[in-house]
Amino acid sequence: MSHSDVPEAFLRWGYLQAQLDPLGRLRPQPHPELERTGEAADRGRAIYCGSIGVEFMHIPYPDRCRWIQERMESEAPPADRPRILEQLIRADTFERVLQTRYLGTKRYSLEGATALIPLLDEILEAASRQGADQVVLGMSHRGRLNVMAHIVGRRPADIFARFEDVDPRSVLGGGDVKYHIGATGEFTGRNGRRMRVSLVSNPSHLEAVDPVVLGRARAWQDRLGETGRARVLPITLHGDAAFAGQGIVAETLNLADLRGYSAGGTIHVIVNNLIGFTTTPRDLHSSRYSSDVARRLPIPIFHVNGEDPEAVVRAARLALEYRYAFWSDVVVDLIGYRLHGHSEVEDPTTTQPLLYEKIKNHPPLWKSFAGIIGEDPAAAEELAGRIRRELEQEQEQARRRKAPLRELPEYWSAFVGGPYDPAYEVETALAPARLLEIADRITTVPEGFHVHPKIKWGLEQRREMARGKRPVDWGMAEALAFGGLLREGTRVRLSGEDSRRGTFNQRHAVLLDVETEEEYCPLGHLRPGQGAFECYDSPLSEAAVLGFEFGYSRDFPEALVIWEAQFGDFANGAQVIIDQFVSATEDKWGLLSGLVMLLPHGYEGQGPEHSSARLERFLQLAGEDNLQIVYPSTSAQYFHLLRRQAMRRWRKPLVVFTPKSLLRDPRACSPVEEFTQGRFLTVIPDLRITAAERVLVCSGKIGHELRAERERRGAASTAIVLVEQLYPFPEQELAAELERHAAAREVVWVQEEPANMGALFFVRPRLRRLAGPRPLRSVKRSASASPATGSAKAHAIEQAALLELAFASAGAKSTPPRSKD
Repeated sequence: MSHSDVPEAFLRWGYLQAQLDPLGRLRPQPHPELERTGEAADRGRAIYCGSIGVEFMHIPYPDRCRWIQERMESEAPPADRPRILEQLIRADTFERVLQTRYLGTKRYSLEGATALIPLLDEILEAASRQGADQVVLGMSHRGRLNVMAHIVGRRPADIFARFEDVDPRSVLGGGDVKYHIGATGEFTGRNGRRMRVSLVSNPSHLEAVDPVVLGRARAWQDRLGETGRARVLPITLHGDAAFAGQGIVAETLNLADLRGYSAGGTIHVIVNNLIGFTTTPRDLHSSRYSSDVARRLPIPIFHVNGEDPEAVVRAARLALEYRYAFWSDVVVDLIGYRLHGHSEVEDPTTTQPLLYEKIKNHPPLWKSFAGIIGEDPAAAEELAGRIRRELEQEQEQARRRKAPLRELPEYWSAFVGGPYDPAYEVETALAPARLLEIADRITTVPEGFHVHPKIKWGLEQRREMARGKRPVDWGMAEALAFGGLLREGTRVRLSGEDSRRGTFNQRHAVLLDVETEEEYCPLGHLRPGQGAFECYDSPLSEAAVLGFEFGYSRDFPEALVIWEAQFGDFANGAQVIIDQFVSATEDKWGLLSGLVMLLPHGYEGQGPEHSSARLERFLQLAGEDNLQIVYPSTSAQYFHLLRRQAMRRWRKPLVVFTPKSLLRDPRACSPVEEFTQGRFLTVIPDLRITAAERVLVCSGKIGHELRAERERRGAASTAIVLVEQLYPFPEQELAAELERHAAAREVVWVQEEPANMGALFFVRPRLRRLAGPRPLRSVKRSASASPATGSAKAHAIEQAALLELAFASAGAKSTPPRSKD
């Protein structure tokens, strides 16, 4: 495609022979098409095989390839050399002061890749010229403190205070290490434009923060409307080993141009030390570059030598301008080295002795750059000394202060975290007239819109539900909950695998014209000025999508943000996000989220992978009122639960164990009157039984089966109590219900899950306390390494045995025999 005298081979393959590694580890790769000679070849070699090597000829869009070629072959604009030099000196001196003052303390130094600071500075400077006023930045621990000081703009004293650990009692049992904590600050461009910079809190799990950054950026963009993608820029910094090795990178890259997840282009910067902990590239990735995973996308990859600061700044500017020209992701692969070991307390000479002999004799980048640009060495040393003295003064102040590293946006002032308080409760019922109005809107399609006959029949049924002609099923209850919130101005966002239709054909939030495949979303047409409704089918990914939705909930707290698993057990594909962000973000970082997770759960003979959403794992994570863990048994309960989540000030993640077979089961359907009165009940009492001899306590689907079994047996002396909210545990409500059945001789916990799973371990000590002197026993499947049998017939045998044991006399065996498939 070359439109100049440069042979196309250099456009296509020149990056293979670019001079990228300051220590000579990444040698030029021979290529027969690059062996040509002559003026044109020399020019191609100078442009494409120098300190910048760019991969772009895989991009299938000629205009984008031409854009890159024109800029690569044009003369680079002059760099602000004094500014670059000062940034390099500041970055290096910051690390050396930390090393001197806090010897033996981990900080994950940026030394060897200090060109990252001018790189980020140039990206932000160029972004300010494009109209950006918000940057969402995600990175791991390497260089984080340096970025906090020189890009985010936090005072060094505030960072040093984390090393001083001046107030340990304030974080007993909580908090996080200094190189994981997030920060906010302000960057002022040379044009005077100010940008808010948000450095996202992250765990040690490398790359887990990537989709969180995208979700937060998308939330900000949605807040700003049409100008959002120009005003909000997501940037993610990666390590080379992690970029190649962590699957969530590929998952996150795949979100780039999907309509539900695109943030208008993310700038990815690989801080490439050509080493991962103690492992060299030949054992880290099968291809030449760690960035090769990004070639799955039609995006450019700029490799740049980290010891050529002017080339680094040029690559940064090109990346930023490309993002704004095409609203595309772009990768900058900044190749440098690591001065110390993985952390400062390790000795890298035990695993890379020759490399570190070379590094020992390698001068700091600012000194070599000062020489290249002809800066007086004495003047550079004087500047370094002045900066060192400034930092030492900041360090002295650090012992007397512990200022926060972030300021939350104003919209968070309306919400609270901390322990639960009953005063947070709100009325969630809909007025009858309002319910009917919403029902009519969501069951009506435009004139001439051709609905699938099955869907048309379903809409007619839903209209009858709203008029009390049939009970309201789960799908209609959800639609009414969404509709009420939307009409009240609340944004609702739902995503997951097949969520527009619903895994079990229960939702149909987006209708299709069977003749044109035109889409129509009834919930988006309730009234002018309503809240926005978004429902997206996600890619086949759990970790990145859940991370994205968590991030979205962080910057749109007044919205109802929902992630739905196709089956509940698939959530374990996102376990890192659940453990590190969803359950712990308030305790570690003092941050809140109202994210909702919908996890289909229930034992119905569908095998080990489609039965259990692993209730026990969420209960194990529960502490300090960090989560809400709920297993609702009726459609009305689900309706009130969703509305409660959006309407309360209390912002906590909500984990909902949702039904599968019960979605249309009459036993789980509710009369329409339960939607126009009442609220969510944490415990559903048994008001039918007044003289109970036995109280069965359970959650979810098994409650309906126990009631049916009671009817079959005529067991009028057995009360069945459903615990709808498992955490925070409704101790007072359950105590009151057990007291109402004070004459009962025994209390029995019943669950479908095996003895080593489900809520048993969590509920038993609490129930033991509430049961008083009465015997407490439990009925459950036998302990098992797998959640469920793969045989439908074996399941039926086990389920029948559970019901038999639940109604058996005290002293009977409490677990059915384990099936053998």
